[in-house]
Amino acid sequence: MIFDLSKTKSIANTFIAELRDENVQKDAMRFRKNIERIGEFFAYEISKSLKYMPQEIATPLGVSQCDVLVQQPVLATILRAGLPLQQGLLNVFDKASCCFIAAYRKTKKTGNFVIQMDYVSSPDLDGSIVIMADPMLATGQSMVLCCKELINRYKIAELHIVSIIASTEGITHVRANLPKAKLWVGAIDEEMTSKSYIVPGLGDAGDLAYGEKV
Repeated sequence: MIFDLSKTKSIANTFIAELRDENVQKDAMRFRKNIERIGEFFAYEISKSLKYMPQEIATPLGVSQCDVLVQQPVLATILRAGLPLQQGLLNVFDKASCCFIAAYRKTKKTGNFVIQMDYVSSPDLDGSIVIMADPMLATGQSMVLCCKELINRYKIAELHIVSIIASTEGITHVRANLPKAKLWVGAIDEEMTSKSYIVPGLGDAGDLAYGEKV
């Protein structure tokens, strides 16, 4: 299943437009906030697919029958670019536990790169609904590597993958390697550069949010 937020007309698309805008990108705080807001939209959309149960809630004047979430998801992200997107999800799923993974592209002398994963901090994910968040899904290699690491360690009940901008190549790679995952994307771009940056994309989300790396 792939949910494409750009196919529905909503204010979320305005925030995605601002993320792409090179002039608006000069304001790092605005850039982070827009990613966070989009995370909140994704959380709302994902919440529609989760299970609920009836519960009696006492009010000052009586009892109300309400549907409440059966199980809080675990919110995972790939450091560092994924932090504001994860925060947006956490704003909505405010009782959720969180998982953090450090992974990055390690460039070889040939110009090619491999994905290096150095660190995983996670609660017990057995039987959990996991939402993995990363703003950009380019080649999909880091996303697949990180998700498979969690799948190998735990018996995950349900996996959702959230990205704001995805390439068609990245989506193909994820679907081939994680066929049971549900994908939630803000927009899909067709092209990538020779260095595997999405075109038109928006640039390096981590650098725009937190400053350029040395």
